[in-house]
Amino acid sequence: MSSSTKKRQTMAKMTRERELREKRVRKQEKKDEKKLAAAAALIAEEAGVPLEGAEGAEGDEADVVDDEPASV
Repeated sequence: MSSSTKKRQTMAKMTRERELREKRVRKQEKKDEKKLAAAAALIAEEAGVPLEGAEGAEGDEADVVDDEPASV
């Protein structure tokens, strides 16, 4: 015969499960954002409009100012 009492989960197990669910939600949100960015890039590419943060926008050396003169 089995016991009629309900087994209870420990707080640690409930915490682990909650953290796992939250991690899965964050991962899905990141995937969705990536899909939206790819779709926006595709639409912009078709329209011929450059996107902000596109190629060359992050690492322009022309905007970098050095305090030291270049040695020749």
